[in-house]
Order: sequence, then structure tokens, then C-alpha cells
Amino acid sequence: MLLCVRWYAAYPLSLRNLEEMMAERGVIVDHATVHRWTLKILPFLATVFRNCKRPVGSSCRVDEPYIKVDGQRRYLYRADDRLGQTVDSC
Repeated sequence: MLLCVRWYAAYPLSLRNLEEMMAERGVIVDHATVHRWTLKILPFLATVFRNCKRPVGSSCRVDEPYIKVDGQRRYLYRADDRLGQTVDSC
């Protein structure tokens, strides 16, 4: 059942499509049952995954130097968060 909930959340499938897919795999399940399980499990999974996310710092430091490459000036930048991890660069 957890597999059905995962597929329903991850892909644009209808509940009846999931019912057919599980029937092809030999598991008989009703689409209403998948819907009830989805309503129960998805809020719990959302809180679990939200707690596992890496926090993003509220501030960052940006370096914006101009360097010469083959005689031409080029603009580069790099943004680092408080922990020193690169957020964005070019």
C-alpha cells in the first residue's frame, strides 16, 4: 500500500490507474482504499521529510570578482551560506 501512495504522490496517476497497476502485479486493491491510505499517510510523510531537510541559512556571502581570461575581462560570482557551502556559482 505504501508503494501505491508513493506512486500517487510522485507521478500524475489516478487512483484507478494504481488499482489496475497493482492488479497486474497480482495484488487486488480498491481505488477507494488507496485514497484512504493516501489521506492518512501523506501528511505523516510530509512532516518526516520536512524534518529531514537541510536548513538553509538566512544570509549568504557573495564574491563577485572580474578576472582576465585570454585578455578579456570576465565576471564571476559565487554565493556561500553561513556553513561555507556553495549555494550558486557561475
